[in-house]
Amino acid sequence: MDNSRIFIIGANGQLGLALQKKYPNARKADISELDITDKKSVMDYDWSNIDIILNAAAYTNVDGAETEEGRRTAWLVNVVAVSNLQQVSIKNDITLLHISTDYVFDGTKSPHSEYESFSPLSVYGSTKAAGDIVVSLTPKHYILRTSWVIGDGKNFVRTMLELGKKGVEPSVVDDQIGRLTFTNELVRAIDHILLNSLEYGIYNISNDGIPASWADITREIFKISSLQNNVIGISTSNYYQNKDNVALRPLKSLLDISKIQATGFKSTDWKINLSEYINKEPK
Repeated sequence: MDNSRIFIIGANGQLGLALQKKYPNARKADISELDITDKKSVMDYDWSNIDIILNAAAYTNVDGAETEEGRRTAWLVNVVAVSNLQQVSIKNDITLLHISTDYVFDGTKSPHSEYESFSPLSVYGSTKAAGDIVVSLTPKHYILRTSWVIGDGKNFVRTMLELGKKGVEPSVVDDQIGRLTFTNELVRAIDHILLNSLEYGIYNISNDGIPASWADITREIFKISSLQNNVIGISTSNYYQNKDNVALRPLKSLLDISKIQATGFKSTDWKINLSEYINKEPK
């Protein structure tokens, strides 16, 4: 696969950085060259030598999206910009691969299959669901639903490591259940899909392994790091009590990854990737 014919949207985010490492010759553009929220900017861009758009851009501030300004931004980035990419993909016969989320569901079912109906609880979830609908109208499309993404940049694992090293005994939510998705696992899945020209459609992607709560994951982080801190489990409702602009979150985030596995993809246990991730962190 000629990765010079790949275009990465959102190249400086956690997933975008991992995609750049995998596809070093892929193209990208900063906002001065290409503003995906501006239809004219997208339609006027030269897409002549692009076969695949990897859309790793999104507004992901779940609570921020509940504010007046955040709501507008979330719809602009997660729906309007996606519509612009969808239109240019159709016009230029480009494959559009788009990253989605378990937040398009209300978290009452477990695990979530690729065929579950939308039931978002939040503004963020609603915008991502709308974006999925837009992408699904593209003849050549992949929608990758993922959860709890960890890569380069600020994330849950690094936050818990910092707290642990300071001797903090954190209160961590223990009633949201799912599995981490490391960006290197997501990139492996993307590469598997593209190299094997899998059937267009929706694929759930997360690491494999025993489902866990955020509190369980924090305990594993401390165990790997030889930290003796206690982790105090707390319910989601109690954790966010008396806080403003808090979005409702799905309690069950577990994704059924059997569809991608049936194509020959070998998923990695989240604990293995977590150990590798932590051991690469500066001591």
